[in-house]
Amino acid sequence: MTSQQTTLSTGGSASGSTIDFGEVAVIPEPGDNCAVASRTLEADTVIIHGDRQYQLGHRVMEGHRFVIIPVAAGAALLSWNTPFATALRDLAPGDYVCTQPVLDALAVRDVPGLPTEPSAQNVMLDPYELDETTLIIGDQVPQARTPRTFSGFARSNGRVGTRNHVVIVGVTSRSGGFATELAKRLAERHPATDTFDGVVAVAHTEAGEDTRPNNADFVLAVLAGTLVHPNVGAVLLVDEPDAVLTSKDVNLFMQARHYPAVVAPCATFNRHGGFEADLAEAAEVVERWLPEVTSAVRTEQPLAELKIGLQCGGSDAFSGLSANPLAGAVGAEVIKSGGIACLAETDELIAAEGYVLKNVRSPDVARRFLAAVQSFKERVAWHGHTAEGNPSGGNIYRGLVNISLKSLGAARKLPREVRLDEVINYGDLYPRPGYIFMDSPGNDLESVAGQVASGSNLIFFTTGNGSITNFPFVPTMKFVTTSERYRLLSHEMDVNAGRYLDGEDFDALTSETFEQTIRVASGERTAGEQAGHSQVSIWRNWKQTGPRQGISITIDGRLSRRLDELPADESDALLPGLSLPVDQARLAALGEPPVRTVELFPAERDYASEQLALVLPTSLCSGQIAARLADRAQAEDWTAGRTTRAVALPHTEGCGVSGGANVVTFTRTLVGYLAHSDVRLALLLEHGCEKTHNDFFRHELVEAGLDPDRFGWASIQLDGGIEASGQRVKDWFADRALTLDVPDRVERSLADLFIALDARGPVSDVVGAAFGRIGGWIVRAGGTVVVPATSGLLANAGFKAAAGIDRREPTLAHGQRPKQAGWHIMRMPTTDWLETATGLGATGAQLALVHVIGGTLGGHRFLPVLQVSADQDTVAAHDADLDAILDPSVDDAAADGLRALVAAASGRIRPKADQSGNVGFQLTRGLLGASM
Repeated sequence: MTSQQTTLSTGGSASGSTIDFGEVAVIPEPGDNCAVASRTLEADTVIIHGDRQYQLGHRVMEGHRFVIIPVAAGAALLSWNTPFATALRDLAPGDYVCTQPVLDALAVRDVPGLPTEPSAQNVMLDPYELDETTLIIGDQVPQARTPRTFSGFARSNGRVGTRNHVVIVGVTSRSGGFATELAKRLAERHPATDTFDGVVAVAHTEAGEDTRPNNADFVLAVLAGTLVHPNVGAVLLVDEPDAVLTSKDVNLFMQARHYPAVVAPCATFNRHGGFEADLAEAAEVVERWLPEVTSAVRTEQPLAELKIGLQCGGSDAFSGLSANPLAGAVGAEVIKSGGIACLAETDELIAAEGYVLKNVRSPDVARRFLAAVQSFKERVAWHGHTAEGNPSGGNIYRGLVNISLKSLGAARKLPREVRLDEVINYGDLYPRPGYIFMDSPGNDLESVAGQVASGSNLIFFTTGNGSITNFPFVPTMKFVTTSERYRLLSHEMDVNAGRYLDGEDFDALTSETFEQTIRVASGERTAGEQAGHSQVSIWRNWKQTGPRQGISITIDGRLSRRLDELPADESDALLPGLSLPVDQARLAALGEPPVRTVELFPAERDYASEQLALVLPTSLCSGQIAARLADRAQAEDWTAGRTTRAVALPHTEGCGVSGGANVVTFTRTLVGYLAHSDVRLALLLEHGCEKTHNDFFRHELVEAGLDPDRFGWASIQLDGGIEASGQRVKDWFADRALTLDVPDRVERSLADLFIALDARGPVSDVVGAAFGRIGGWIVRAGGTVVVPATSGLLANAGFKAAAGIDRREPTLAHGQRPKQAGWHIMRMPTTDWLETATGLGATGAQLALVHVIGGTLGGHRFLPVLQVSADQDTVAAHDADLDAILDPSVDDAAADGLRALVAAASGRIRPKADQSGNVGFQLTRGLLGASM
């Protein structure tokens, strides 16, 4: 280790106090002109530093840097002897190093005592220039004289697993709900044993549109890697009718790339009938495999079969000083026994290229690494972004104030003595032992999925803030950077790397963690496995495939543009929100509706079809915990009858993705749910280190005219972990419910309805006219109807004639709430059904009516979706999943559809998809979002 070691202290310094440098700061490497504060230091604190002393001019937060020797204006500020920023003025020892983006980010957190002006600016990310004449073509660390072993599951193809799971794989997002529900039911019937680790699902967000996605090869690589993964004892692939990717595509992908044969029991299940019937049929297939899977036993295997995926998430300023070096050192021990350690997260190595390439197997390895960096920069530049957008709110809050510092710390997962042996694409199988780099985004979950597909059978996840994420069938060991954070989250973390900063010997800590690694590989449960939650996210699709005038920027960011300079459609800018012009004569000619009243709950400003208790995760990493808490709230009736249903909205966004237009749409959508008339109680649950943390949403709620005090707030990290934050959530709902009356429905007119209409598949003249009449009745009464811009209804002449509309231009941005009642069209940047439903729910729609042909859709966690059909073949195959069968006449079809809507809005029926558990929630990234 090269950092100057210090003992970290807890608490902060009092203003004006005098304290020794070694008690409050760390210098990453000798020669640096900045130090890292190991605790929050108040303004006027006097630092005794050797034979010098200096005073802090401003508050310096824990993990942030301050100057330790004079730095002239324009000179470089150094950490690990690498420039990360430039001084804007002459800086003296004790001056706080802060840029304008840091001050802006901390202002959102309401941090007091900060400077009003920045002292530094970020260095430009100039392309790294490779000088091959200076490359060190070195040796790998020497092999151990006596290689170690672990107890693993030997597969017939020679690969070795650390776990033994049955995996249910949704090939696309369309089959994700089915895969999840099937795995849930099978896991309840067949719990884990000493040699069987249970049934899990791989459900993801990709390939749900009507055309092949740009990330198709990445999706196929993850699915192919799952089929041959040694932790998979058996695997079922689930196909949906008419999906753009199927198991056949997976097989063709594997053949073209010469994958090894699949040795685990494997089959494809093609959805063809009702949801419950298909579940029963698929379960029979899986249960036939269980005797073989559960009979597997662990045997001693060479440690050469251990393949470590190195990851970091929720990083802080101490990640590069403790957790990352420790994970890298243990990875080196695995390599000494012939195993693999894999570095990833391409954009989190930008500005650290020189360090990564300090020792390589060949010049070609160096070239391919730099080509991956260049390709990543180009892709995000097409969407109008640079790697500067990578650091999250939690990163900045705890001292990783720009991508340079984040990368310099992240690269410490590659020890100085270890050679970079190979560079591979996302999800490619590992070609050789040693130290490997895999191209991936900095999004932790997306990167982990690629490493698992490549063959990682154990993940090392380093974290400063305390990230809790896990993968379904590969164990994750969490390394936390400081002892203070470990004490706060001891139930969620596996390794306290902060012990090194507390003064313990690094080599001894490495040896101890190496032994723990062998135990985990041999079956010892990690904290995450004991907690029992996990999720999968594949490198998400991107929409731009090359530079575009008015959108793209140069990869160095020198040519950039503001959000308000982007084309309105591409940026999903707000629209006026006024309803479409309507031909009143055509509405008057519709005749009288079969029902004129609906039973609704009085809400604060209007009327509601439900009274929901909402747990809203602010990012992907708190999503699974939010879902578990909502399930508990429903089962245990935390609100004592004051709400009709508890619901959570787990998603994949809020971190690990570009900013700009994507974040605007994301925020608008989630705030739309918080403001929804059907929500009676809502609490926001943050992970704690995301870009869109609780403080971010507090400011956004104020901007939207909502009082933040109406809502509950909890933090998995800051409240002390899953159990402590869960108790906080339960207490808030229980306490707030006591202030409310038990809700009662009242009779209202159709004017108080807000519904969404859509059609999937060809729209007949009868269906078009019937849906136009249903919406027309509601609009004529004074209600609101919204249709997605991608809907086939809008191309149907009968629909438009009955609806009394002629225009097809959107009146609402995606997820935008309308300003007046009437007909509305919502902008829709993709054709993904679940993303469509999510946008419709955010507009304020109380429920949706959708006509389907060929098969039914997954339901939505929040928005009740009634699925109906007038198609005889669809009715014959999917009658059990349809909420209503429409008569072939316009009059009867319209009447049947309206009756179903009113019955659902009045609480008399519940959509069948909701009853079966076939529901989801998915946020769009629009046209300009890109993983980072």
